[in-house]
Amino acid sequence: MMKLRVLLGASAVAFAAATPALAQTKTVTLAAYSGIFQDHYTKAVIEPFMKAHPDIKVEFYGMPNSAQMLGTLRAQKASPQIDVMIMDVSVSKAATDEGLFDKIDESVSKNVADLYPTARIEGVGGVAVTFDNLVLLYNKDQVKTAPTSWNALWDKQYAGKVTIPAVPDIQGTTLTIIANKMAGQDDYKKTVEPGIKKLGELAPNVQTWDPKPDVYTPIANGQAALGIGWNARAQVYANTSGGKLGVVLPQEGSGFQINTINLVKNAPAGDAAKTFIDYALKPETQAAFTEAMFYAPTNQKAQEKISKEALARTAAGSMDKMIAIDWIAVAGIRDAITEQWRRRVIPLSR
Repeated sequence: MMKLRVLLGASAVAFAAATPALAQTKTVTLAAYSGIFQDHYTKAVIEPFMKAHPDIKVEFYGMPNSAQMLGTLRAQKASPQIDVMIMDVSVSKAATDEGLFDKIDESVSKNVADLYPTARIEGVGGVAVTFDNLVLLYNKDQVKTAPTSWNALWDKQYAGKVTIPAVPDIQGTTLTIIANKMAGQDDYKKTVEPGIKKLGELAPNVQTWDPKPDVYTPIANGQAALGIGWNARAQVYANTSGGKLGVVLPQEGSGFQINTINLVKNAPAGDAAKTFIDYALKPETQAAFTEAMFYAPTNQKAQEKISKEALARTAAGSMDKMIAIDWIAVAGIRDAITEQWRRRVIPLSR
């Protein structure tokens, strides 16, 4: 009987010793884009992170766009349920202004010191975690020779065969800035009048300003011949299109779209959230996601860890061709650009 009591006592002590370890397991809730971004980020980043940090679990809360993420943050301000958020830089600025994010600097992650200068945006709490860029899309059956210039969109032989996501979608905004430069005006902050005029000349070629279910599918299946889209998603869709979807970074260059990673103020996961952010900014992690989904890395040290094949499918090797777009400044003129599109561009399509 005494022996049994000793065994039971030992078991109780062992259970008590194990319980604190179980209680210390933290859950980090990451809010970011749903769909193929969620699929690829989970495999390339989250699963390896949890393997390296078995005491931290990451739950992915997928949402379709940054505006919805901001709305969710606002609703949870008094009692946050989200720890880390990946979203568009202009929306991140709005959230920072509203006091919803803490500052990410070297005290949160030593990797911040290795980011490209454009990855640290004044007035934004977070830092860039991915760079994407606008590309020219084409159907390889209808466009036999890969185009090299954005001017292909204006080619009359493709009248009624071009798909463009109109503003306020930032693909349309980015195209406005590119068209402005093509028309001879580099300073979009001063005026986008030349770009608007040039887009008015493009309008008769446009089949739709609201491609469904996205801009990639109609081009891949031959409903349209040409269009614009984001490189990362375009490269993924190209892989699954059976060789139908072509992707080009035109010779005139392009502009980056920036996704920031942000630390929610009063994040319930505390230091575990910072551990995840630090991991997401590591060069090895950035390289892994570039290999998986062709976003250009924001950590300068990541480039040497990426295969030449993957690097060639990003703008990482063409940084000098990127138009420097200040998305915080663009946010201030976006409504005016949208109004010009509604009055002077969209009505001119067939």
